[in-house]
This record gives sequence, structure tokens and C-alpha cells, in this order.
Amino acid sequence: QILSILNVPKDIFEDSVLYVNIMFVGVPFFFGYNSLSAIMRGVGDSKTPLYLLIISTIMNIILDLLFVPVFKWGIAGAAWATVISQAFPFVAGIIFISRKSPILAIRIKSITFDKNIFKKSFRIGLPSGVQQASVALGMWALTRLVNGFGTTAAAAFTVAGRIDSFAIMPVMNFAIAASTFVGQNIGAGEIKRVKSGIKASMVVSTITSAVLSIIIVITGKYLIMMFDKNPDVVRIGYDYLLIVGSFYVVFSAMFIYNGALRGAGVTFVPMIITICSMWLIRIPISTVLSKFFGVNGIWVGLPAAWVLGAGAAYIYFKTFKWDSVRRMGKPILEDELILETEVAELEKKESHT
Repeated sequence: QILSILNVPKDIFEDSVLYVNIMFVGVPFFFGYNSLSAIMRGVGDSKTPLYLLIISTIMNIILDLLFVPVFKWGIAGAAWATVISQAFPFVAGIIFISRKSPILAIRIKSITFDKNIFKKSFRIGLPSGVQQASVALGMWALTRLVNGFGTTAAAAFTVAGRIDSFAIMPVMNFAIAASTFVGQNIGAGEIKRVKSGIKASMVVSTITSAVLSIIIVITGKYLIMMFDKNPDVVRIGYDYLLIVGSFYVVFSAMFIYNGALRGAGVTFVPMIITICSMWLIRIPISTVLSKFFGVNGIWVGLPAAWVLGAGAAYIYFKTFKWDSVRRMGKPILEDELILETEVAELEKKESHT
């Protein structure tokens, strides 16, 4: 039913249904790995999730080559290869945490429900969840628009979208790093380090995204031809990369500012910015322009939304009261000080007795 709503072309509809049905088997593994990855990054271990992901990616490639050309499983083989490779980092992550970090080890019997932790997690996590859901629904709308132009446009969108996702991955990870850095330093009461860290993240991310834009614009055609040599697919896909890839610097600024705000516990504002960018700018512009300029009109909606999102995030970031965050951190520091004082007093009493 969902694929029907997305207007998937008839000649690839049955394969699409098969692929999606198998892929959803891996959703729990995908969710579990991302949760474990966030936990490990939160305690300063960003290397282990990377290693697990590298192994998972290599496993996915090997299984693709085994299931599709050798076993002749076709679309189903590609889907099962992805599901199995998603399960590995999740299971391996649980084993790693259980053995290397007893504090973070997951023990089913000792799990208890904590209302306060649940409320905090819900307050911080719900807006981020709504934000991601909004992005996903927006991509559904864009996919429906693209599918209306036929199988060739759909293929070009898929290939160019994969290249695009790979190109913006470094920027997204800089934003995750900025979020973790901000959260850790706010907890330590180091507001000056927060600001300097955000500036450093912005500089590195801007340089990286600028270089990636140049690479994508110059080599875009050849990258698409690695996946599909159909001239029409190459032409449409390159137009996508040319329009969207030229605005990676803007995308970088938006993600870094939003990541910093999330690290400070502010998730509602990024959610509003994302929803407005998606549903008030991207979808309407793509819909209207597609009637005049075809698929290229759809591509223009993406950078237009980034410009609005980056501008709004920058304005809120500049007007954000960081001193209020510092006050939020004080009770934690005071509790630690009281605890240290009590421990010292107990040690004195024990020494006297």
C-alpha cells in the first residue's frame, strides 16, 4: 500500500515489495546498533562503532556477491545481505559492551524502569524522533514526485541519492561529534570550550563540504556511470548532483548548528526548523517547479530548504542563552561536591574509630 502511494513504476513494483518486506526484518538490528553506537560515543568511544560499521560494510559486499551472482537470489539476495550485515554490529556491540564496560553492560534481569530517566529521554528524544519522521515523510513525497517521471528518473534519483548520501556523511558525523562534544563540556561546566569546539567543527566541516562539492561537480558523471551507464540516467543523475552538491557548505552549517543545539538538550527548535524547511519550502518548491522544469525542478527544492534551515539555525544559535545551560549544569556539579564532602566526612569518622 505504501509503495502504491509512492507511485512506484509498475515494472519494478513487485521487486520493490519483496525488497522492502525483507529489509524491514532488519529494522530492530538497525535500531539496536544505532542505540549502542550512541551509548559508546557518549562515553567517548567513537572508534568501536566505526570498526563495527566497517566490518558490517565489508560483510554486506561479500554477501551481495555471494547471494546475487552465485546463488542467483536477485533482489531478495541483496536485501538479505543487508539484513545479515545489520545484525552483526548489533550483536557484536552487545558482546563488546558486556565484556569491556561492566557499567554499560546490558543485563535483562537487572533492568528497572526509572520514571525520571524516562521523562528526560522522552523530552529530549521525542522532538528528534518527530524531526526524523518528518524528513522521512518528506522524502516519501519527493520520491512520489520523481516516480511520476518514470523508471529512468527513479533510477537516476536512486543512484544520485546514494552518491549524495555518501558525500554528506562526513558532515553528518561532524555534527554528531559536535553534539557529543557540547554535551560533555556542558556537563563539565566548560562553556568556553563549547563555543571554541563549535567554531572548530564549523571550520573543519565547511572545508570538507567545499572539497566534496568540487569533487562531486567534477566527477559526478563518472560516479553515476559506475552504477548505471544509461545515458538518460547519467544525465538526470548528474543534474541532481550538480544542483544539490553545490550547496554542501550550506548543508554543513545547518547540521553543525543543529547538532550543537541538540548537544545542549535543545531538540524542539531543530525539530521545528526541519519541519518548516521540509514542508513549507522543499516540498512546495519541488512540486511547483517540477511542473515547469521537470525533475530538475524537484532537485531545486533540496538546497532551498537547506538555505532556510541553515539561516534559522544560525539565528537561534546566536541568540541562544548559554548561561542558562550553565545554570542547568550547576545542580549536577553541586551534587557531586556534596557527595565528595560526605565521603570525606565518613573517612574521617572511620579513621577516628
